[in-house]
Amino acid sequence: AKELDAGRDYQFGYLGLQTLYDRYFLHIEESRIELPQAFFMRVAMGLSINEVDRESRAIEFYQVLSSFDFMSSTPTLFNAGTQHSQLSSCYLTTVTDDLDGIYQAIKENAMLQKYAGGLGNDWTPVRAMGARIKGTNGKSQGVVPFLKVVNDTAVAVNQGGKRKGAVCAYLETWHLDMEEFLELRKNTGDDRRRTHDMNTANWIPDLFMQRVMEGGDWTLFSPNDVPDLHDLYGRRFAEAYTEYERKADRGEIKVYKRIPANQMWRKMLSMLFETGHPWITFKDPCNIRSPQQHVGVVHSSNLCTEITLNTSETEIAVCNLGSVNLVNHLKDGALDMDKLKATIHTAMRMLDNVVDVNYYAVGKARNSNLKHRPVGLGIMGFQDALQQLRVPYASDAAVEFADRSMEAVAYNAFWASTELAAERGRYSSYEGSLWSRGILPQDSLKLLAEERGGYLEVDDSSSLDWDALRARISQYGMRNSNCLAIAPTATIANIVGVSASIEPTYQNIYVKSNLSGEFTVANKYLVNDLKKLGLWDEVMVADIKYFDGSLAKIDRIPADIRTLYATAFEMETSWLVECASRRQKWIDQAQSLNIYMAGASGKKLDETYKLAWIRGLKTTYYLRTLSATSAEKSTGKGGELNAVSSSGGAGAMSSGSSAINAAAAKLPVPELDGVACTMRPGDVGFEECEACQ
Repeated sequence: AKELDAGRDYQFGYLGLQTLYDRYFLHIEESRIELPQAFFMRVAMGLSINEVDRESRAIEFYQVLSSFDFMSSTPTLFNAGTQHSQLSSCYLTTVTDDLDGIYQAIKENAMLQKYAGGLGNDWTPVRAMGARIKGTNGKSQGVVPFLKVVNDTAVAVNQGGKRKGAVCAYLETWHLDMEEFLELRKNTGDDRRRTHDMNTANWIPDLFMQRVMEGGDWTLFSPNDVPDLHDLYGRRFAEAYTEYERKADRGEIKVYKRIPANQMWRKMLSMLFETGHPWITFKDPCNIRSPQQHVGVVHSSNLCTEITLNTSETEIAVCNLGSVNLVNHLKDGALDMDKLKATIHTAMRMLDNVVDVNYYAVGKARNSNLKHRPVGLGIMGFQDALQQLRVPYASDAAVEFADRSMEAVAYNAFWASTELAAERGRYSSYEGSLWSRGILPQDSLKLLAEERGGYLEVDDSSSLDWDALRARISQYGMRNSNCLAIAPTATIANIVGVSASIEPTYQNIYVKSNLSGEFTVANKYLVNDLKKLGLWDEVMVADIKYFDGSLAKIDRIPADIRTLYATAFEMETSWLVECASRRQKWIDQAQSLNIYMAGASGKKLDETYKLAWIRGLKTTYYLRTLSATSAEKSTGKGGELNAVSSSGGAGAMSSGSSAINAAAAKLPVPELDGVACTMRPGDVGFEECEACQ
């Protein structure tokens, strides 16, 4: 107790403290029995329980949590130090092609969701509609009816009463049910064949993208006719797939459909725009660059598209997450490398401990996690860090910072894992991995280039001594099969008071609603800059409100300030992809990359997702588009802003808080046409939505 630093309570913003109170503190019949520092110590003690020197490690863990240098994921914060310490964020499963396997998978979903796990299900093995069932000599109804059951199970099983269960179903692009799968989230059609409460994602092989680029045809099969495609990728997939096409041409495969690849691609993008689903994820880079390709195949990603771990009938992949706060690791206009190293070494130890102290609701998850010991260290506060460095997101300097910051995180995370291996031993499936062959994530880009034979344009620059790390890994091995994954971090970023994950600014002022009511959130860096310029007054607040948190059309703000604080919809989408590509070079898993697009069109969608593929991205997440009605705010006839009276300007306010109070009226939130979830930032329950973490 003497180690608790009550002074750290003053680091919280109102939103962060309210979030902890509403959702994280332990309670008895709605009476909270924790305070913030006791909460952090409870988590720290829960994670250090198996340590030899438990007390000193608990204090070490408490220091990084309570200082906001690092934050564990929501399930870890919920459950560490409790009787059911289910600390993992993500579970990935593969569903087998028989009734026993299908309903066993649905049961496992329910058990994992009960304790706040998010799910990614690979449904590709299940035979398509019209395929023959040998046992009954009947015909299959395909994947869709079972997905409806999965959808309703997610609704029925809430996560310990804390948030709604959530799941994402993945299907490979060659599956004969793909066209109906694309329509699962439509608001029209037979509701028995719609899944309004769960997410869907395309698992796209490189061969499909190559056919799209070259104007070729694409053939859809039932998995029972092409059983090996599910486990193949790269050139071996392409060879097997083209042989199955020849068999279909010869009449040896009866159930199939052939369409132009571009027609399928257009439908994917149009459904993504209309319903927000299915998300676009790429099978081959996930597998070719996987350190664990010697022991299995990555059949899907997870709920938030940042986890890429192998699954099978006998293994449920598990990942344990936490994020480094970049803002707290800046010093004199650059990354504080010494502090970053210290934070990451502690964070990796915490994440590795999660594997051992975790409560596993399903045996297949426990066996997999103990065998491979994957963890997912990510980052948050990327946008805030850029603004502190005075670097606009839409700039070459931001792309370079994305590269160098992720390189530093990766280097220290891998180094920490080798130190843990020296102390505790290598993970059991280490031999044969890319790590054991001296191939690091950035080296695996060459493997991807060889398999693709083109359509890959990536930067290969580096700045740290990677040979020293390779030598250390060769000597000691790795404690963890996978080390890095960038999660959405929406809720834990609120706690810490920084921008979520790698997200650009959504709005510079907005109203947030949660279980305790509504309150206004403003970009503190912008407020400070406007105060220095003498521009922070009632008129400015009204202007920013009127333009939905955007500065672009407020002429009295200097151009450099408007550029620095440009919001997500004001920048070219390609900048998001370029930053993500530089990060992906270093990441052994993937990243939750939301795509923001104003004035979305088929051409822009086509260009953006092709660019993501060519730049080597493994996955993408939500597509967020801005409706025309929100994009076109106008001025009055005399050029004055519609939001501001042209008679008598308001004087400067005496304090920033007064200006914030002036903005307390509900702000208009731009309609996001392409958002999968019906919730918007600011809506009641938005942060409780598991799909947004």
